[in-house]
Amino acid sequence: MRMGGETGRRSQTGGRVRPEIPVFTDRRRQHGAERSAKPLAIIHPRPTAGNIVMGYVAIVVTIVSWCVYVISTFVSIILNNPYRTFRFTVETGLYLLIVTTLCLSALVYLITRQGALRRFLRHERVPREHLDEHFSHGYDKGLTVLIPSYVEQPRVVEKTIWSAALQEFPDIALVLLIDDPPIAANEENSDILARNREVVPRVVAELHGVSQRFSKARATAGLNLEGVRYARTRVVSGCAEEYRAAARWLDRKADSWVIEDHTDVFFCEHVLRDLARDLRVTEQALNEAVVEHPRLPSERVLQLFNRLVWIFSVKGWSFERKLYASTPSEGNKAMNLNAFIALMGHRLKREETDRGVYLRDVDPGESPDFVVRDSEYVLTLDADSMLLRDYCLRLVYLLEQPGNERVAVAQTPYSSYRGAPTRIERIAAATTDIQHMLHQGLTYFDATFWVGANAVIRKRALEDIVQVSTEGDRTVKTYIQDRTVIEDTESSIDLGFHGWHLVNYPERLSYSATPPDFGSLVVQRRRWANGGLLIVGKFFRQVRIRRRTSGNVSFGEFLLRTNYMVSIAWSSFGLMFLLAYPFDNRLLSPWVVLAAVPYFAMMAVDLKKNGYKRTDIFRIYGFNIVLLTVNLAGTFKSIEQGLTNAKIPFVRTPKVKDRTASPPLYVLMPWAIVVFSCFVFYADYLSHNWGNAVFAGFNAIVTLWALVAYIGVWNSIRDAVMGIVSWFFVPDRPASSTGKSTDRGVRDQQGWEDALYFGDRAMIHDSRIRES
Repeated sequence: MRMGGETGRRSQTGGRVRPEIPVFTDRRRQHGAERSAKPLAIIHPRPTAGNIVMGYVAIVVTIVSWCVYVISTFVSIILNNPYRTFRFTVETGLYLLIVTTLCLSALVYLITRQGALRRFLRHERVPREHLDEHFSHGYDKGLTVLIPSYVEQPRVVEKTIWSAALQEFPDIALVLLIDDPPIAANEENSDILARNREVVPRVVAELHGVSQRFSKARATAGLNLEGVRYARTRVVSGCAEEYRAAARWLDRKADSWVIEDHTDVFFCEHVLRDLARDLRVTEQALNEAVVEHPRLPSERVLQLFNRLVWIFSVKGWSFERKLYASTPSEGNKAMNLNAFIALMGHRLKREETDRGVYLRDVDPGESPDFVVRDSEYVLTLDADSMLLRDYCLRLVYLLEQPGNERVAVAQTPYSSYRGAPTRIERIAAATTDIQHMLHQGLTYFDATFWVGANAVIRKRALEDIVQVSTEGDRTVKTYIQDRTVIEDTESSIDLGFHGWHLVNYPERLSYSATPPDFGSLVVQRRRWANGGLLIVGKFFRQVRIRRRTSGNVSFGEFLLRTNYMVSIAWSSFGLMFLLAYPFDNRLLSPWVVLAAVPYFAMMAVDLKKNGYKRTDIFRIYGFNIVLLTVNLAGTFKSIEQGLTNAKIPFVRTPKVKDRTASPPLYVLMPWAIVVFSCFVFYADYLSHNWGNAVFAGFNAIVTLWALVAYIGVWNSIRDAVMGIVSWFFVPDRPASSTGKSTDRGVRDQQGWEDALYFGDRAMIHDSRIRES
């Protein structure tokens, strides 16, 4: 593996030493960033009895502290205070509401992590031989990997495709769903589009020769083992040699890959080399079997040959829905996926019309231009994610176990790439790894949500939730809802309504990128904060229907799903009031602090177990205050969407090597919080309101530290100034090349077929101009 011209070091025994973090050419490594690129273990450590007992103690302390506080506040301040004013009564009620919602979110965290610990305690990894046996007996089900991409960097896409192409599965095909405009806006985007179109054919061609070798070896071994109960020694030795060749090929691939950042380190070490190490374990076992002369069943040896063929065999192509007028035109990831899923299993003919190229089903006796394969399972994979070996094999095996017939989605909530070069990416990664554990706990209570970065889905389940609509002369099938920008969350509710379940596989088998700077983090977290308030109403309606029809909804599922969708809203509003409103000092009580201690203590424990520092809880607290305005903006956008019933445009998280600029509001508000907290601290200090003074002073210090560490003083000034200046300028609109007015251009472009079918579209255009 090449690291910017450096050569890989070797140990004295000749083995390759795992590389340290490379020197990045485009993003300077910050002090306090991640020091190790080594990810966490695939299998979660088994919790001890003490861990589980400590979790229950934390839950009890939180509940008891909240109850004591509410009762004592009600008795001492409401009942025994005849001189209370109306304002004080309202203030007390608001404070109790805020404390209750924050304690509820803390309690849900503790309950969910307890469910995760229970799952980790019971999990037993399926042995390799059981997997081989399950998929070897005439297995005929297919898996299609769908990778939606929109102006993604080709190197990022290529790593994702390689991680999917090297998945071990009997019948796997991958499709890159390119959603870039066919006519690029600039030369850079044109180059990205051209290079992304070449990725899949290049990967498939590179694997073809290797796959052919192992297919021939399997065929030869099958002839030698025909009618033989136990494999001969030379066949076993030949199998070991093929495994050695496969491992060497993977090592050569890793050696040739140029290292530019920590995701490249992950790809080489844990996608390529870890697979090579796994194959070498089998090679060594086969060589030992030859020396000891045991009798290996012929069927088992054939299974080992099958494994090599499955790893290196893949079909693949790319699909661009924007080349066709018959596919949905909504610009978001959900409709990109829907467009292709709707075509699966169809024999299609291209038809040129004045309105563009249409795809239609072939008529009887007509030869198709192409056939879109259908499959039992669909794997959706974000273009910036990577899968570890066995992902497909183990998740499909789980879906096909007795009792899991109604499981629609199996996934491993993604973990973060370690070795982040920036402080903000490191803390964002810490929150991602904490969320991985919480998602595992949701499955314990049957409250799993589909996390869109990766998932294996039964296509039959998608057919159950499909909604068919019409857009002009197009029939649109919507499998994954695009009403909100968190499409996977709403689809989880739809699946639950139809009696399907979702499961998080309790291992770390998938990884995805975290935003490296504040600007890209703003885009991601604003999108995450949007939509939950809209979806929770749908969930409540479905709960009422499910209770009347299919059965009860457990309290645990109801509580956890509600918190998942609404907690960002109520936590953001609660924190905003605590920061901005000068509540009476009498409302602050040691019981409130005691109710919060278990949450922060258990999070500190979880951070340590995930390879971070216990003190990162303070960094995460500052991180959340800096993002407070972002979360509130997403929440208000949900309210706006609910009132207007309009779709919110899907904004992808930027993935660039340089820094992404932030809107001025999101860099100015944290500074306003610092200034206001200092003012409140000074005022409370003068009035001897010590509780509020300590809280305000702590917030000022933590927020100021987060501003400097995560955004930077100069970056915040630059983003604020550039954002404000941009408000005073309107970008020039390019003049029409024909010199005609807009409405005239529309009328001139309208053919006779369009005029007969649509009517005068220029008149519609004119009316919109008048309305605006």
